[in-house]
Amino acid sequence: MLGLGIIGWIVVGGLAGWIASKIMGTDAQQGVLLNIVVGIVGGLLGGFLLRLFGVDVAGGGLVFSFLTCLAGAVILLFLVGLATGRRSAH
Repeated sequence: MLGLGIIGWIVVGGLAGWIASKIMGTDAQQGVLLNIVVGIVGGLLGGFLLRLFGVDVAGGGLVFSFLTCLAGAVILLFLVGLATGRRSAH
């Protein structure tokens, strides 16, 4: 993921954040900027969690990075929903 640079982080993070917000039913409350932030923070969270389980996240490639961001973003939105007491639309 580091090879993609900042533009790569923004694109992958934005896509992952947007798809995660669709999965969690929070898309109506989020704009493009928040989707990007959720995706990038989700990528950091996902990478951290994978490292805890002994998964080597370095050099995983674009698809692995995207899936890591997506999973982390879903977890992040779930935790935010728990903390704020909001439920998803599903």
